[in-house]
Amino acid sequence: MQNFEKLGIFYLGKEYDYERKTLKNDMVLYDSRDLVTHGVCVGMTGSGKTGLCISILEEAAIDGIPCLAIDPKGDLSNLLLTFPELRPEDFRPWINEDDASRKGISPEEYAARQSEQWKKGLEEWGEDGQRIQKLRDAADFVIYTPGSNAGIPVSILRSFEKPDKAVMEDSEMLRERISTTVTGLLNLIGVEADPLQSREHILISTILNLSWKQGQSLDIAGLIAAIQSPPVTKIGVFDIESFFSANDRFNLAMKLNNLLASPGFQSWTKGEALDINRILYTPEGKPRMAIFSIAHLNDAERMFFVSLLLTHLLGWMRTQSGTTSLRTLFYMDEIFGYFPPVANPPSKAPLMMLLKQARAFGLGVLLATQNPVDLDYKGLSNTGTWFIGRLQTERDKERVLDGLEGAGGGRFDRQRIGKIISDLDSRVFLMNNVHEDDPVVFNSRWVMSYLRGPLTRDQIKHLMDPGRSLKYATPAAAYSHAEGSVKKKTQTVSDGRQKPVLPPGVREFFLPVSAAHHEGTTLLYEPLLLGIATVYFANAKIGTAAERTLSMISDFPDNLSASFWDDAKEIAVTEKELEKFAPDEAAFGDLPKQAGRKNSYAEWNKAFKEWISRRYTLELFKSPSMNIVSYPDESERDFRIRLQQAAREKRDELITRVRDRYAPKLARLEERIRNAERTVEKEKEQASQQKVQTVISIGATILSALTGRKAASYSTLGRATTAVRGAGRAMKESKDVDRAEESLDSLKSRSEELQRLLQEEIEQVRSGIDPLNETLENYTITPKKMDISVSLVALVWAPYWQDDRGKITAAWK
Repeated sequence: MQNFEKLGIFYLGKEYDYERKTLKNDMVLYDSRDLVTHGVCVGMTGSGKTGLCISILEEAAIDGIPCLAIDPKGDLSNLLLTFPELRPEDFRPWINEDDASRKGISPEEYAARQSEQWKKGLEEWGEDGQRIQKLRDAADFVIYTPGSNAGIPVSILRSFEKPDKAVMEDSEMLRERISTTVTGLLNLIGVEADPLQSREHILISTILNLSWKQGQSLDIAGLIAAIQSPPVTKIGVFDIESFFSANDRFNLAMKLNNLLASPGFQSWTKGEALDINRILYTPEGKPRMAIFSIAHLNDAERMFFVSLLLTHLLGWMRTQSGTTSLRTLFYMDEIFGYFPPVANPPSKAPLMMLLKQARAFGLGVLLATQNPVDLDYKGLSNTGTWFIGRLQTERDKERVLDGLEGAGGGRFDRQRIGKIISDLDSRVFLMNNVHEDDPVVFNSRWVMSYLRGPLTRDQIKHLMDPGRSLKYATPAAAYSHAEGSVKKKTQTVSDGRQKPVLPPGVREFFLPVSAAHHEGTTLLYEPLLLGIATVYFANAKIGTAAERTLSMISDFPDNLSASFWDDAKEIAVTEKELEKFAPDEAAFGDLPKQAGRKNSYAEWNKAFKEWISRRYTLELFKSPSMNIVSYPDESERDFRIRLQQAAREKRDELITRVRDRYAPKLARLEERIRNAERTVEKEKEQASQQKVQTVISIGATILSALTGRKAASYSTLGRATTAVRGAGRAMKESKDVDRAEESLDSLKSRSEELQRLLQEEIEQVRSGIDPLNETLENYTITPKKMDISVSLVALVWAPYWQDDRGKITAAWK
C-alpha cells in the first residue's frame, strides 16, 4: 500500500471510478499548502460531508497545525472521541442508546458492534489504533461553549476591552473591530443596525472609539453609563441632544441593562477571553484543536459570537508574518446564513476579508454547507479547492457549477463536471483543486474519531472537566526581575484633602486614569516613586541586540539602599503618557517626608541604575536544530510556536528542493518507460503477426501434403522451407519481446528506487525537526551600567477609586 504518513500531506481517501462504481487502489493525498488558498465543501445530508471535513481536521492535527473550528450543529465534538485500543468499553459511554433500542440489542452489544465496525473500517483504509494514538498525542483538543459552562466558557465582556497595540495602530482593523462588536451587540437586544444609518450604532461606535483611544476599556455597565451621559457633545455637526435625545438614549440603555440583568447572560461574563494566540496553542506551545460549540445558542447569539470571533481572528492574523506554508486552519461546519449572496449580516464582512487576505499569512479557511443556494459564490471565487458531494436538487447543482466555473477559469468543463456530480454516491466527492491539472473523484477514508452525532451538555462537561483549571495558565514573561507589588491602599479620604505643596526641584507626574468612573466614588491620588530607564542588551555570540524601556513604581523607601527596588512593580507606562495635572475634584493622600526632599531623588536614581545592573536580565532561548534565537519579549511558549511555523516553512522548502532535484530524473525515466512500453507493444504485435504467418505457412504445407495425390513437389518443399524460416523469425521476435520487457522492468525498477530515495530524504527532513520537544539553550543577558540610561526618577501620583464605604480599587492600568 502507498505510504500516506508524509509530512505536509493529508490522506483523504482513494480514487473512485464513478462510472463502474468501484474503488481504485490509488490514494488521494492532498498537499496541506493547497489549503492556504482555502476550501469549500458542499453536500446534502447523508453525503458524508461532515466525515470528510473531520478527516481533514484529523490530518491537520497530526501535522501539528492548530485549528479553530466553529460547530453550529454539535458534530465536531466527536473529534474528542478517539479510542486507540478500540475496546467496546471505550465506546460504551458514548453510544446513542436509542440506536441500540431500535436494533433490539443491549447497549453493551451495540458498543461491541461499533467497536468491531471501527476496527474493520480503519483496517480497510490502512489505519489502526497506533494512528489514533498519534492523533491524540499531536494536539490538544478543547471544546469551548460560549454562553454555557458545559465546556470551557468564553467571556464576551472582555471584547469591550481596549484592543492590543497592533489593532489600535491599524485604522481599518480598529474600524472593523468596533463595527462588528457594535452590530453584534445590537442584534442581541433586537436592534437591526446599519453602521451608516443607525443612531444606536453610530453612538456606541463613537463611545467605544473614544474610550479605546484614551486607553480605557469598557464593560456593559460602563457602556450603559456612557450612553446616558455621552463623553462627547456633538456627533458630526449636530449636538448630542439633536442627534439622539436623552429619552431615546435612556430607552437604549434600558435594553442593554435588561440584557445585563438577564440570568442567562451571566454565563457570558465569565471564562476565557477571545485571545486567539492562547486559544490556538497550549501554555507549552502545543497546537490545539479549538472547537467552539454554538448549537445551544439562539440565532442572534450565534451571529453575535461568530462575528466577534471572526473579527478577533482577523486581528490576530494581521500580527503574523507572511508565509506560503499552512500556519493555521479555520473551519466552519455550516455557513448557512453567515455568508449569503444578498444580505450582509455582521459575519459576512470578516469572512470575506479572511477569504481575500488570509492566504498571505498562512491561514487556511475551510467552509462547509448543505445549502449551496445560500452561498455568495462571488465571494468564494478565489477559493482554490472545492469538495463536492451528493446534492439534493438540480438547482443546488447549478449553483455549485456556477461557483466552480468562477474558480476554475477557462479550463473548466461544465458539462463533464455536471455529469460527474449527478452520479456521486454517499462518501464520494469530486475534488476540484486549482493546484492540480484535473478534478479527482474519490471515496473519503474512514475517520479515526467515533462519529456518534451531537454530544449532550453533560457529555461535553464530562470531556472537559479533567484538568479544566490547569490547561489555560497565562504564559510566563520573557523578562526576569524580582516580582513585587505596591502596598494596597486602605486609608480613607478626608474631606477637601488638597495636593501637598512641593519644594522647588521635586518633579511630580500623574498616572493616566484608565478605569471608568462609577457612581458614588471619589478619585484619590496616592504618592509613589516612579523610575523609568532605557536598557540596552547585547550578546555578540548569539547575535542579539535589544533596547527596552523599563518603568517601575515603588512605595517610598525608608532608606537609600538599592534593594528597595526589589519590591517594586513593573507597569506599562511611558514618560510621554504621564500627565502633568490632576482633575480639580481629586483628593490626595499623605506625602512621606522623604518624598519632599530634592536630594533623595538623586540617590534613588543612582540606586535604580544599580538595581537594574544587578537584577534586571533578559532571558533568551535558542533552538539548536533551527539556529533561531527568541525575540527579547518572547516567552518560551511563543518561541516554540514560532519555531513550529519556521520548521513547517523549512520543511516545505527542503521538500520542494528534494522534489525539484529528483523531478528531472524521474521525468526522464517516465519518458523512457513510456517509450519502452511502446516498444514492448510493438514487438508483441510483430511477434504475434509472425506467429500467425508461420502457423499459416506450416498449416498450408501440411494441408497440401495431406490432400495431394502426388508425391511432394518442389513448391511444397519450398513452402515447408519458408515455414521453417518463419518459425525461426517468430522465435527471434519472441526473444525481442523478452528483451524489451526486461528493459522496461529495469527502467521501472530504477524509477521505483528513485522514488524510494526521494521518500527517504523527505522522511529525513521530517525526523530532523521537532521544535516542540527539543531542548532549548538558555541565554541570560545582563546589561552593563554604561548601557543603562535612567531618564526619570520622580514622584508620581497613582489614581484610585474610593467608594463611600472606604473600598479602594486601582484606576490605572
